[in-house]
Amino acid sequence: MHPTDQEILALLEIPAEREAGFSLLVQKYQQRLYWLIRKMVFAHEDTDDLLQNTFIKVWNNIEKFRGDASLFTWLYRIATNEALNHLNKKRNELLNSFEDLETLLASQIENDPLFSGDEIQARLQKCILTLPDKQRLVFNMKYFDNMKYDEMSEILGTSTGALKASYFHAVKKIEAMIKNETF
Repeated sequence: MHPTDQEILALLEIPAEREAGFSLLVQKYQQRLYWLIRKMVFAHEDTDDLLQNTFIKVWNNIEKFRGDASLFTWLYRIATNEALNHLNKKRNELLNSFEDLETLLASQIENDPLFSGDEIQARLQKCILTLPDKQRLVFNMKYFDNMKYDEMSEILGTSTGALKASYFHAVKKIEAMIKNETF
């Protein structure tokens, strides 16, 4: 059984226990954060790198955690920012290329030996790829993580109304693509 966030944070405040507390934090949250990032960037190798970057930022900034939000919300926000920054960097790298980021990510889905979904799951993922980054993030949080809008609002710093609208538009776009097979 995992320790509570309060127990982990208490260990992190004791210099002699900081590494043990951080190890518990990683054990508790690495899988959830991995899949959050993976749903955004799709490539296992990129996901591993971004997850490592996320935990490095957490290690370097844990004393700045104020407890205004839950520990998971804070970690989720850091991981989300890492994924979005990575996507923006990739998009900028491809600026002078004939290939766009969505095409690159779609090819990663097709060629990923770790992708375990069937054809329908692959089609859904390709549709999700066509969404703008923030809309894709909201869709993933709601559809795959079954996250409540108030929790998403806390993580993303956006109103619940805006999040509901983003999700609604994402669903409509995906439905239209599947109906018209335009992906």
